[in-house]
Amino acid sequence: MSEPHEARLKRLSMRSWRRGTKEMDLILGPYADAHLASMRPETLDLYERLLAENDQDIYPWMTGGADAPPGLQTIVAEISAFARARHGPAR
Repeated sequence: MSEPHEARLKRLSMRSWRRGTKEMDLILGPYADAHLASMRPETLDLYERLLAENDQDIYPWMTGGADAPPGLQTIVAEISAFARARHGPAR
């Protein structure tokens, strides 16, 4: 049986806010709050794929320290731009 849409959104929101590192909580949590409800199913699948990655890998992707893997580059760029607009550039 597939997961109801609202339950999936709640689970992805929780996974966004409870990453294990505060830096990733502050990047992914607000992004999830702002965008999850309006994401198409394909984008939710991609976001869920991103959440399956380790914070130690995701953080450099978000900050430009490393390239995101193919398939995740677009969503990483979108989230990174959202975080920069919200918090300003890294110092």
